[in-house]
Amino acid sequence: MKKRINPAAVVARPEADDPYLMLGPRLSENDRYWRWGDDNLFPYALALMSRRSTTHRRIINDKADYISGKGFSFDATRTKLAALVARANGAGESLRQVLNKLAYDKSLFGNAFLEVIADPAHATLSLYHQDASRCRVAKDSAHVLLHHDWASFRASEARTLPLYPQLEPQRDGTLRAMIHYKDYEPMFEHYGVPAYIAGFNVSAIAYKTDRWNISRLDNSFQLSGVMVLDGTADGEEQAERVMRTAEERFAGKPGQVMFVLKDGDEKDHSRFIPIESRNEGDWKSLHDQATSDIVVAHSWFRTLSGLDYAAGFSAERILHEYEVALNTVILGEQDELLEPVRSVIRSLLDEDPSSLQLVNRPPTRSKPVYMMVWEARKADGLDYDPDDERQRCFLSEITKYNVTHID
Repeated sequence: MKKRINPAAVVARPEADDPYLMLGPRLSENDRYWRWGDDNLFPYALALMSRRSTTHRRIINDKADYISGKGFSFDATRTKLAALVARANGAGESLRQVLNKLAYDKSLFGNAFLEVIADPAHATLSLYHQDASRCRVAKDSAHVLLHHDWASFRASEARTLPLYPQLEPQRDGTLRAMIHYKDYEPMFEHYGVPAYIAGFNVSAIAYKTDRWNISRLDNSFQLSGVMVLDGTADGEEQAERVMRTAEERFAGKPGQVMFVLKDGDEKDHSRFIPIESRNEGDWKSLHDQATSDIVVAHSWFRTLSGLDYAAGFSAERILHEYEVALNTVILGEQDELLEPVRSVIRSLLDEDPSSLQLVNRPPTRSKPVYMMVWEARKADGLDYDPDDERQRCFLSEITKYNVTHID
């Protein structure tokens, strides 16, 4: 295979600590890459919010699981394809595991990165997921920079890989490239924007309402208020020390009770002035509204997020919403993730990947698999014939997937 390398734009850096050959033009630290967010740390903010908002996190997890399916179906006679599906890289990950990480990153960041490693003889191929938060697009828009900590970027610690289909040789003799998946957003050229971006603020609201309930629990639901203490102090420093000691011992969570020290006379006029709050209902409504808005922002469904189980488990509704999600979200995302993978398999492994398909299964079944076909047709109010041989088989026999390999 012809190696597509532009000598004028490539410079080797054998002095780098990275075991791989550093490729890419020598540029200043500020000019090497396009910033991801105003401070280049937008992925960190997205990751932090996903760890704080329970509903937000659940939707991202579920979307990734549904999109990555239950395994792959493929032509078993394609030995190279079968080997790649079973073991996609040297870390022992299957292709489904790699795809699950890509689906997770794409749901969380609106971007995902897949590293492609091949040998010049087209005998082997490895696919590695790369953490999207560690990747940035180079200023030439033809390379991707990888760094472990973008808050303290050092060019000497970065690793540069070309964007597929360009391939560049490495010190170990392999050819490597990076596939960049990104959700389209007008006015954003170098990075995608996650689908839930309009719900980013409501995710913060859901987190803050949860935190508010935790603070109330920490304070045993005691009233907020102002504690006025009679006393005298020799100076502001001593008064501040008295106030701080009172808060540490009696205030519970800081800010729950405010202490005020005033000069008193012979009588003790210390008193507690409560600040009554009657907005518990408002907080609950705010939390419920934020949760609903999160689901809408994700273009997802309540029952697939586990939000309506308290009202009763409805298998029919779950199946209905799964079918809608399958045809509006899941299949499209699967095609977007698999299309470049098929292209890589075809060009770098010399294998036909057309038979490679993801297997999708609903989260529940409306009818048990031990029912016969005629019994299921009877339950649905359809014509049935118990004596028809075609209707005397069990549902498990006709709902089996013709899958050669499932993780």
